Amino acid sequence: MSLILAVNAGSSSLKISLYQRVRQEAKAPSLVLTSSISSILSPPAQFKFIHASTTTAVKHSNTAELPIHDHETAFDHFLDHLKTDTSIDSGEIKHICHRVVHGGDYTDPVSISEETYHHIEKLSDLAPLHNGPALSVIKASIKALPNARSIAFFDSAFHKDLPRHVSTYAIDQGIAKERGLRKYGFHGLSYAFIKRVVAQHLHKDRGALNIIAMHIGSGASVCAIRAGQSIDVSMGLTPLSGLPGATRAGDVDASLIFHYASQSPSLMSHNPSLSKEVHVTQAEDILNSQAGWKALTGTTDFGEITKKADLSAPSSFTQDNPCTLAFHILVDRILHYVGAYHLALRGRVDAIVFAGGVAEQSEELRRAIAEAVNHLGYAAIDERVNKTLDNREGIVINIGKYDGGKRMLVCRTDEQLEMARECSSAEEFWNA
Repeated sequence: MSLILAVNAGSSSLKISLYQRVRQEAKAPSLVLTSSISSILSPPAQFKFIHASTTTAVKHSNTAELPIHDHETAFDHFLDHLKTDTSIDSGEIKHICHRVVHGGDYTDPVSISEETYHHIEKLSDLAPLHNGPALSVIKASIKALPNARSIAFFDSAFHKDLPRHVSTYAIDQGIAKERGLRKYGFHGLSYAFIKRVVAQHLHKDRGALNIIAMHIGSGASVCAIRAGQSIDVSMGLTPLSGLPGATRAGDVDASLIFHYASQSPSLMSHNPSLSKEVHVTQAEDILNSQAGWKALTGTTDFGEITKKADLSAPSSFTQDNPCTLAFHILVDRILHYVGAYHLALRGRVDAIVFAGGVAEQSEELRRAIAEAVNHLGYAAIDERVNKTLDNREGIVINIGKYDGGKRMLVCRTDEQLEMARECSSAEEFWNA
């Protein structure tokens, strides 16, 4: 039996899926079990272990029982549970697929070697919330499963063919090329999955698919896909730019951080004696970890924010409610990108696709976006479907009242499956 382990390290979470390779051409690998560990850095850690055959979950949340304090120990805990709770021989795991957010100039999956490990390590500053955790799990997996082949799959790879005028920043191009300063874009594994399953759902060739897809979770982005290729994406050099997230600021004026950290009470003061040196690490920490919904509301739970928010039109706010503000800020920023990408695609759009934890779970967010884009010819939202989405089966679900125009879809994205599928079908990983 040839098993594939797909590992997805978030900033404070770890999602793991185990698959059996199916040798039939174009056949997806078969899911054996899944596991998730959340709140790794903000205990108590939450652990789930679910067998695909029974769909029963084993859960533990007592940190006294769980020796988890970082991603490495989280991965070790999963392996311990695999050994004690299943009859699976870990020696049958032939490949370990690791989601790595930033690949720099790596545009295809790579086997982990000393060289590739250090290349990813050098890029950690460009994806501080994710590349570091991914590397720690890679190191743990090589130590625990030395006979398995570790392979890195990059979120940035999906956007490798961005048009040059889209990927280029208006800065000195000599410095930009020397230092690799350009738009890379992220959430690529999710967008690759979305493209594939939405094309199947619409009975279209992937090379003919035009969609505006959004992956809205604690990290959030929007992507324009034309003829099956990414032509623009809201994230840039790092995952920081674009939409606000749970702890990320999203797009801000580039000079904001200097005024934010200034010791002067006047934001516009340029008096050198009042200025404060702001280091890159400090600026990135503020904008990546001390901003977003948490800075506005005190919580990273968008569901809680929605419950407390006034969801009426922004012009009719009746109270100074931080949750209301956070909700409408996200809606506003999403609409900016959806509108721009609608024009970039010249209005020839097969569907708007909602994906990611927040977009898949928030009927309120989907409703707010749908009501706005209805003016561009997108299908009106079907409230009956939108409100009962959790009870509906399927990977892609039509939530719009389709009448021949542009569709409204929800896609239950699966980055682990996308990695495993690509690994399973790549003969070079199995013949070497």
